Amino acid sequence: MVFSSLLFLLAFLPLNLVCYFIAKKIRTRNIVLLVFSLFFYAWGEPVYVAVLLFMSFCCWRFSLRLESEKTRHGRKGWLLNAVIVCIGTICIFKYTGFMIQNLNLLPFFNIPVPKISLPIGISFYTFQLLTYVVDVYRGEVHAQKQYYKVLLYAGLFHQCIAGPIVRYGDIEAEIRSRRTTLDSLYAGLTRFICGLAKKTILANSCGALVDMLLLSDGEIGDVSLLAQNLETLQSRSALTLWIGMAFYMLQIYLDFSAYSDMAIGLGLICGFHYKENFRYPYISGSITEFWRRWHISLGSFFRDYVYIPLGGNRNGKMRTYLNLLIVWALTGLWHGASWNFVLWGLYFYFFLVLEKTMLRNMLNKSRILKHVYVIAVTYFGWVFFRFTQPELLQAVFGGMFCGNGNPILTYESFRLALRCLLFFTICCAACTPLIPALRNRLLVKGRKNRRTARAEQILIILIPCVLLLLSVVALTGDTYNPFLYFQF
Repeated sequence: MVFSSLLFLLAFLPLNLVCYFIAKKIRTRNIVLLVFSLFFYAWGEPVYVAVLLFMSFCCWRFSLRLESEKTRHGRKGWLLNAVIVCIGTICIFKYTGFMIQNLNLLPFFNIPVPKISLPIGISFYTFQLLTYVVDVYRGEVHAQKQYYKVLLYAGLFHQCIAGPIVRYGDIEAEIRSRRTTLDSLYAGLTRFICGLAKKTILANSCGALVDMLLLSDGEIGDVSLLAQNLETLQSRSALTLWIGMAFYMLQIYLDFSAYSDMAIGLGLICGFHYKENFRYPYISGSITEFWRRWHISLGSFFRDYVYIPLGGNRNGKMRTYLNLLIVWALTGLWHGASWNFVLWGLYFYFFLVLEKTMLRNMLNKSRILKHVYVIAVTYFGWVFFRFTQPELLQAVFGGMFCGNGNPILTYESFRLALRCLLFFTICCAACTPLIPALRNRLLVKGRKNRRTARAEQILIILIPCVLLLLSVVALTGDTYNPFLYFQF
């Protein structure tokens, strides 16, 4: 089940909210959320819900034992147990096939590669549980004595499937006590609906164009179709490939930020306050700034739980660069069990180091130049991200620069570019703070003018209703509705 489905919108969510608000005590509301969350997860993963239950139980027990330990050695032992369970579990499900495939490249190895399905959202709730145990070890939070609350924290359907990665300390008090005001209810519903519209109207349309111009996700992963896929990409004009990757660049932001918007909105409705996960990364002036704005919860996880414990920037430049290398190799590997993701991580590592050593002063000389630089670097970075097979990756890069005999453009690709121009412009605007800026300007004018204020009051009610209606209509007639980050 996904947020952008009619089943969720018309059945699951209304029933959940009715049961939640009928319950008056916070304990009853927590149980309602937990039951619905487990059902939500089990709808897509009826077997693998046991993995979530098991990992949550282990981290709950280990954190209690850790907190009760008096010796530093004993505390480290329980922390190590939690790390082994969490990292071991995710390695079994996510990286077993990848490791065996690489072993088989060596002489005398011919191990059958098992087909292990990846539990949805395992990368997200694994990291949440790790932060919980580590924070207990550091003394930043107290161990939760009730198992169901740890399970609620890890498995809450708002953000269990695709983030943002929420730290226990951020919502510990709200698990114990919270309330929903009319303002937070309106803010939550509006945030959810805007995220839904961003997903169903913009991201899904971008995704359909990407699959048409390049290849669908299913085709990319099917090795038996490799020759056919190569022929398809080599027949595309360079303009077609450039347009396709431009829409993928938009899709991946609109899709993932839409999920975060909906998760944050659902949290507000129930009294939880999750931190922002995206702050318009495509307007950044450097790659360093880009990664402070993109998937903020993941970046802060690697900073606080990997980079700083490794020594951060405290032990000289060479050690700093080594720590960054480890972090970005792991960041790439977190996104998928494939070398293209590692390459993607190292690609951004290269530019981050380049900015620290050479580019910073140069970029500060021109505002336009630094924005063009960020867009160009991230654009080509998404090519590494999308294509898992080296042959396809090479074919796309070669085709974009006419290296495989691809034509520069065709009449059809030129017509397509003209037809997509308006939609492309709208999607670009949705990736910037332009719309919130216009809304704030209207609010300022509303304080000075009665007519403007009355119009603003009508719009804040009318716009979410229209967006919700358009989203439902889009879902009714559209079969393309994936969430890209479910694979992680």
